[in-house]
Amino acid sequence: MSYDCTVALTSAGVSLWLEVSQGRLPSIVHWGAAMPDPSDTAVRDAATAGLTSNIPNGIDAPVHWSVLPEMGAGVLGRPGVVGHRDRTAWSPRWVVSAVRVAGGEHSEGLYVGGPAVVEVDAADPANALGLRLEIELLASGLVRTRATLTNLADGPYNVDSVTPSLPVPTRAAELLDLAGHWSSERTPQRLPFAIGAHVRENRRGRTGADSAYVLHAGTQGFTFRTGEVWGMHVAWSGNHLHMAERTALGQRLLVGGELLLPGEVVLHHGESYASPWVYGSYGTGLDGVAGRFHDYLRARETHVDHDRPVTLNCWEAVYFDHQLDRLVDLIDRAADLGVERFVLDDGWFGSRRDDSSGLGDWVVSDEVWPDGLGALVEACTSRGMQFGLWFEPEMVNLDSALARQHPDWVMQVPGRLPLESRHQQVLNLTIPECYDHIRNAMVALLDAYDISSIKWDHNRDLTDPGTVPLGGRAAVHAQTLQTYRLMAELKAHQPGLEIESCASGGSRADLGVMEICDRIWGSDCTEPAERLRINRWTYQLLPPELIGSHVAAAPSHQTGRIHHVAFRAASALFGHFGIEWDLASVPDDDIAQLRSWVRLYKQVRDLVGTGTLVRGDTEDPQLYLTGIVSAEQDRAIYTLAATTTPTLTSLWGRIRLEGLDPDRAYHVRPMVPGVEVATFPGIMAAPWFGQGIGSSWEGGTYSGAVLIELGLQAPFLIPDYPLLLLVREV
Repeated sequence: MSYDCTVALTSAGVSLWLEVSQGRLPSIVHWGAAMPDPSDTAVRDAATAGLTSNIPNGIDAPVHWSVLPEMGAGVLGRPGVVGHRDRTAWSPRWVVSAVRVAGGEHSEGLYVGGPAVVEVDAADPANALGLRLEIELLASGLVRTRATLTNLADGPYNVDSVTPSLPVPTRAAELLDLAGHWSSERTPQRLPFAIGAHVRENRRGRTGADSAYVLHAGTQGFTFRTGEVWGMHVAWSGNHLHMAERTALGQRLLVGGELLLPGEVVLHHGESYASPWVYGSYGTGLDGVAGRFHDYLRARETHVDHDRPVTLNCWEAVYFDHQLDRLVDLIDRAADLGVERFVLDDGWFGSRRDDSSGLGDWVVSDEVWPDGLGALVEACTSRGMQFGLWFEPEMVNLDSALARQHPDWVMQVPGRLPLESRHQQVLNLTIPECYDHIRNAMVALLDAYDISSIKWDHNRDLTDPGTVPLGGRAAVHAQTLQTYRLMAELKAHQPGLEIESCASGGSRADLGVMEICDRIWGSDCTEPAERLRINRWTYQLLPPELIGSHVAAAPSHQTGRIHHVAFRAASALFGHFGIEWDLASVPDDDIAQLRSWVRLYKQVRDLVGTGTLVRGDTEDPQLYLTGIVSAEQDRAIYTLAATTTPTLTSLWGRIRLEGLDPDRAYHVRPMVPGVEVATFPGIMAAPWFGQGIGSSWEGGTYSGAVLIELGLQAPFLIPDYPLLLLVREV
C-alpha cells in the first residue's frame, strides 16, 4: 500500500512543508518564511527541485535526506538512529506504514492547514524495529520533532543515539551558539557554517553553563533585528548534543538530541525510547527566533502570572549565618520596600553550617532553629509576603546522616567514588528507596509550613554517574527523568507551588525543565554589567518573567566592582525582579532609590511579562539598548546603558526604538527612578530630553516612523549609568 502524502502547514508567518513518498520517512522540503498554499503537486515539485544531483563517483540515485537520515538511503552524514542488537541491526531501513495529520488519517494526497501534529509510523521488519516520528508546527510558528524507537524482537537492542535533523537553506552561511562557565553563562560565539560538523556535546548531566543553548544558522551578518535566522534547541536537562552539519553535497542541517552514555538505554522486547523534543525557530533576526520561543511558553496553561512577586533571597545577605532576629529584621525591611516573597536559602537543615556537611538531611536543624521555621514563616505571611525555601534534592554531602546510612545511594561506578565537587556527591534518585526518602522529606516540610516556592539548586556536574544496584550502569538518562518526576509530584501535591531551577546559577535552563519549573536563576553572578550580557542572551530562549534577576550589593560579591544602585536595578528590571542584599547595611539614599525601582517594577511588570522583547542593534556592542513593547504597541519601556565609553571614533549616535508602530505618534520620556536628574552624574542630557522634572525629563513626541527609522540621538553616558525611556502612544 502506498502512503505517499504531502503536508503543507503555515502558522504565525512560518511554513513547514513535508513530503512522504515511496514508503520513505518524511523529508522537510521547506522550513522558513510563509509560503502560499500549494497545489497538489507544489510540495513534491519543490522536493524534486531540491534533490541532490548525481556526481562522478557518487551514489547513482539521488540521496534521500529525511528527518532521521539513514545510511541505507545513501546518507554519509550523521545517521538519525544509531544502535545495534549484538552488533547487528545497526543500519535500519524504515518503511512508512501510516501518516496522520492532527489526528486524521492521510494515506495519500495533500494536507494543507495551520498548526498541526504530523505522526508517521514506520518499521524496519528485517531488524524488528518500530518507529514513531512526530513533527509539529505550533501556533507560535515553532517547529518541534521527536522520535520514539521500539524494539520488536526478543533480544535486547542497544540505543546509542536518536537525533532528528532540521534542514536549513544554503544561504544560511553563519553559525551562532552560546558557551560560558560559572558566573558567565551564555556567552555568544559566531563562526562560519563550514563543511563538516560543528559539534557541541554536553556531558555534565545537566544543561550546563557552557551549553550551546540555542544553535543558530543565519544569513551572512545576521543581527538581533536583521537577517534570516534558524535556531534549534534540545529540550532536555541531561547530557545532550547540538550539531550543525554541512556536507560536501550541499546539505546544511541542525541536529539535536540526547547524548546517551554507553549502555545507558537498552530496549527489551516491546520497550521504547523517546528522544527529547528538538525545537526549531525561524525568524527575522535573533529577536524573531527568540520571540517564537517566548510566545510558545506564554501560551501554556501552566505559564506563570505576569504579576511576578518582588522577591528577596537572603543568600548574599546572610549566607549560612541564620539567626531568627536578623532574618525577621530583614523581612521587616523588605516588606517596607514592597517585597512580596522572601526566600530562605542554604543552611537551615541538618548539620549544614557551611557547604561541607549536612546536604541530604532535609530536616530543620535543631541547632539553628530549635523551635522550627514556624516563627520565620509567620513573620513573612503576617506581612503579606510569600515564603520560599532552598533545597538541593539531587545532592548529598558524605558528611551527612543520609550518606552514612546509605552510602550505596551515591552515584558511582564500582570500586571508586567520583571526585568531589563543592564537597558533595550526586544522590541516585533512580533507586526507588532513595527517591521515596527525598520525596517524603520534602513533602513533610511542604505539609508543615506555608511554603509557596522552592529554589531547587544543583551545584555540581555528574561525573562517573553510575548506579550501584545495576553494577554501575550509566544513569544520567534515568536520573534526569526522575528529577522531572520529583518536581512534578511535588507540584501536584501542593497546587500553586512554584519551583525555581537553579544549578550553580544558570546551568539548568532548557525547555525540558521549564515544562515544570516557573523560573530560572539566571546566574550566580549578580554584578550588573555581567548580568546585562547574561540576561541579554538568556532571553534568546526564555522570556524575561522566567529569569530571576536581583539587585545586589556593591561591591559585587562575585567581581568586587562597585556600581550605582540605579545601574544595578536597571540591569534587573527586565526579569523576575528581586533583591539579594543585606538591607540593614544599605544607606538611606540607596534605600530610597531602591524603593523607587520596586515601585516602577510593579507598574511595568505586566508589560515585562507579556510584551515583545527588542534588543537594539547598536554600532558599539558595549552600548546596550533593550526594550519591551506591549502587544498593542501602545506603550513600551527601553533601557539604555553603556559598559565603556564610546570605543569608536564618534559618540554613540542615534538609537532606534524598534518594535513600535510607524503610523502612530509616541511620547518619549527619559528618566532615572529615584534620583534628581540635575544631580545624577551619569548622563549628559541630549536636547530632545526637554526640561528636567524630578527624576525624569519632560521628553518629546515623535512619530513611530521617526523613532524606528531615524531614532533619537543617544546622550553621552558615563559607563555603568542607566537611562530609561518610557514610551506611550499619544
